[in-house]
Amino acid sequence: MRKKRNAKTTLKNSLFALTLFSFSALSYDAAAGVQTSSLTPVQQMSVMGDTVKMTAGVPLKAEDVSPLLAGEQIPVLQLRKSSGEIFDLNKSVSETPTILVFYRGGWCPYCSKQLSGLQEIEKDLIKMGYQVIAVSTDSPENLNKTMNKEKLSYTLLSDADLNAARRFGIAFKSPQNYDRFLPETSGGKNIDKLLPVPSVFILNKKGNILFEYINPDITQRLSAPLLKAAAGALREEI
Repeated sequence: MRKKRNAKTTLKNSLFALTLFSFSALSYDAAAGVQTSSLTPVQQMSVMGDTVKMTAGVPLKAEDVSPLLAGEQIPVLQLRKSSGEIFDLNKSVSETPTILVFYRGGWCPYCSKQLSGLQEIEKDLIKMGYQVIAVSTDSPENLNKTMNKEKLSYTLLSDADLNAARRFGIAFKSPQNYDRFLPETSGGKNIDKLLPVPSVFILNKKGNILFEYINPDITQRLSAPLLKAAAGALREEI
């Protein structure tokens, strides 16, 4: 059984008393004793009625996602860069410890603010030995627009079909008011109309998660100063 836990155990100097993993529920039904991620979508829908509702194999609510935990290894993934080229995420991570950010899209004002904050501290993170990679539902073409608009120098990757978000366990069904434009901004690939819960992962060269911040409240993002502090605290472990 996967248990929810805080990432603060990886921070030796106890810089963070906050809960880094802020969920009230996971995709596990304790009453039924069933981990729903091991079931088919139809089976998931039947587990304890309305406890955890699923569609297209993902939760209907951001609060119900079941993400990878600190200490686990990231999945094998290939995504597209803004140029359209294939990007081997695992190869890149194996060469340089990584700050991996999942955001919703360039159309999201909270995401735009977060991306700008990352740009402000990118040089500091590079000096610490990290690279910055940000992943969204946008098509490569729309990634280009975001890079130009926000004047970003770090790598943006397209997870237009939400395969990466699914495998990280952070995908959920978007509200109906997103149904119209998500297929458009993803270049027609987000056919299930999903979104990622905005997330930040700090990864070592083995692809292990050392730190994570995952918050279903789209208005709340890990601030640039706090991310910089966490990255600095983990330098000995990367």
